[in-house]
Parts: sequence; C-alpha cells; structure tokens
Amino acid sequence: MARELGLAWRRWVAAALRAALPSHCALCGMAAGGIICVPCHADYVAPQRPRCRVCANPVADHRIRTCGRCLAHPPPFDATVAAVDYAAPLDRLVLQLKFAARLPYATWLAQAMTDAVLAQPHLELPHVLCPVPLGPKRLAERGFNQALEIARPLSRSLGIPLRPRLACRPLDTRAQSSISPRERHANLRNAFTLPPESVHLVRGLHIGVVDDVMTSGHTLAALAATLKRFGAARVTNIVFARTPPSTDAQPETEGNRSV
Repeated sequence: MARELGLAWRRWVAAALRAALPSHCALCGMAAGGIICVPCHADYVAPQRPRCRVCANPVADHRIRTCGRCLAHPPPFDATVAAVDYAAPLDRLVLQLKFAARLPYATWLAQAMTDAVLAQPHLELPHVLCPVPLGPKRLAERGFNQALEIARPLSRSLGIPLRPRLACRPLDTRAQSSISPRERHANLRNAFTLPPESVHLVRGLHIGVVDDVMTSGHTLAALAATLKRFGAARVTNIVFARTPPSTDAQPETEGNRSV
C-alpha cells in the first residue's frame, strides 16, 4: 500500500511539474510534452522511407533489401539502422547535442533509434553495444562523447548491455566533414583499436555500433573492420541520422534488388 501511494505521489508531482513548467518543441517552438511535439514527430520522424539493410541509404521500395553499391562492394559492417535522414530540421538536434551540450536530446534521439530498430522484425539484435569513441583531444574539448550519451538510454530501452570502452581511438584524426571524400578513408587508417581487456568481449559476438550520424560511412566501416579483425562475428550500426546521397545520385532501382 505504501509503495502504491509513493508511486501515485511521484506521478502526481511529475504531472504537476509538466503543467507548471511546460516544455516547448525543439523544432517548432510550440508547447510539447517532450523534446519534440506530436505534430513534428508525425511530420519528420514517423515516416519511414525504404532503406538498404546494409548501409541504410534510401532505395526505391521495401522489396529491395540490399542496394547495388553494397552488393558490388560489401562494407565491413553487416547492417545499418537509421531512424531519420540527416536533414533540416532534425539536423538541428544533433548539432545542439554535440556543440551546445543539450544532453537531454540524447535520450530523445535514442528513443527514435529504438523505434527504428523495433520496426524491423528481421533485424538480429546485437549482443552488446559499442559507442563510436572520440579521440582524446576532441573528447577533452567537448567534455563528453555524444555517441556514448545516446548509447546509454539506447542500451536500457533495447535491453542490450553497453560496453563504453569496448573500442578506443588513441589518435586524433581530422574531422571527416573537414576533408574531401577521397581523403576520408586514409584519414581513418589505424584510427581504432581494442584495449587488451576488451578482446575477449568481442570474439564471436554480434556488436552494435552506436553513433549520431552516418555520412560517408568511412568511420563506421573503419570501426567495423577493427572489430572484425579482433574476432567479432557480426557488426550492426545503429545511428540516429543518415546523410542522404548527393542529389545526382539516384535511389536504387528494381535492377539492383538482392535475391
């Protein structure tokens, strides 16, 4: 009885606080019960476009499982789940999380990622989650790793153990966004490794790699290759946003459908 009264009291207090201090949607500024209001969620998050199961780039329809690019040149990772496209206005949430330390946004991003994962019944869930690590200088400058901040609530909502230090990034590389596409692969050569105490946590397991945005895929490919080199059986990327291909790149067509 006392426990039930305590739970009822906490719910009443939470409701009173929401009424007294209403939040506002981070996208449109209207009153909302959370980070994003219901209309904005319906407009920007709920619509799920068909994506390649390997790289999460858009494809023509849901019958296409693997895009032509991944069939021709399979990446080191095995699957990718993306909640949304990295485009306005949702890109604002990522930028404010990373550069304005809006850490509460990480929980909302993680929930959108959870919904995207659970919307794919074919997806094999990873055994453990590994956030993409930051280099020591960038971590010191920012004060936190946004991938880890997202991975914490994602781990709880999916019920998958989190290994925050499973992989490390001992060297600071140039930001991928600051260099040309042809330089990005070389920029990440030997960027990642596993500390000795993590090796036995990888061998033979399915690792879920968590990040905020997947752009060219070079960072996630480099980390997946490192995990595979240390014995991981499978690597699945779980990201909040996927940068759409350039406008001159067309979605995959029926001719590129896997069988």
